[in-house]
Amino acid sequence: MPEEWRRSVLVPIFKNKGDVQSCSNYRGIKLMSHTMKLWERVVEPRLTKVVEICEQQYGFIPRKSTTDAIFALRILMEKYRDGQRELHCVFVDLEKAYDGVPREELWYCMRQSGVAEKYVRVVQDMYERSRTVVRCAVGQTEEFKVEVGLHQGSALSPFLFAIVMDQLSEEVRQESPWTMMFADDIVQDSGETGHAVWFRDSVTEEETGVRARGSRAENVEVLFGSDKIGQD
Repeated sequence: MPEEWRRSVLVPIFKNKGDVQSCSNYRGIKLMSHTMKLWERVVEPRLTKVVEICEQQYGFIPRKSTTDAIFALRILMEKYRDGQRELHCVFVDLEKAYDGVPREELWYCMRQSGVAEKYVRVVQDMYERSRTVVRCAVGQTEEFKVEVGLHQGSALSPFLFAIVMDQLSEEVRQESPWTMMFADDIVQDSGETGHAVWFRDSVTEEETGVRARGSRAENVEVLFGSDKIGQD
């Protein structure tokens, strides 16, 4: 792959919330080579043809949206209410999800999903020796290597992230009555609060490279029949 395709410009975009001097309140968007994006569009259908993402994932999937996930959650809540059953949910938002995915974890998840080795090597080549510069109002930094995370602004990154989340959540989805995901936003129910907490801990283990935001990982308890809603 041409070396020019490996270069990008990272532009920090303020999220319009929090301290403007805090880097965590900015989203980095990569301006990548147009020919690189065309190459990603060529590779993407080859991956989507062989990889089947679980039906619990509503993000980055054709003909699915947030409205579908909200509707499904409301139907589940109504069923719990009709049966006068307790509902325990955990809502998890992964911190810097794209930026925190280790490359080795990505290759492993692709292979586990049935992606042919030749396409794994193609994606590896896209990330090999990738370099970027940060552009802001006062100028531009020196070029540096990018050795972790998915490319922000990439045409292929959304589906690659869906593959990673599909593999990381597989064991939990088998243990839980139901789980729903929209990209890196997750909601899971178990009937027992301990199982919900276990989900949060297991999906965000240190070796996976992803972390739950402390302020965005919450347990919600709904006791139908008592008009009580609790939140941890």
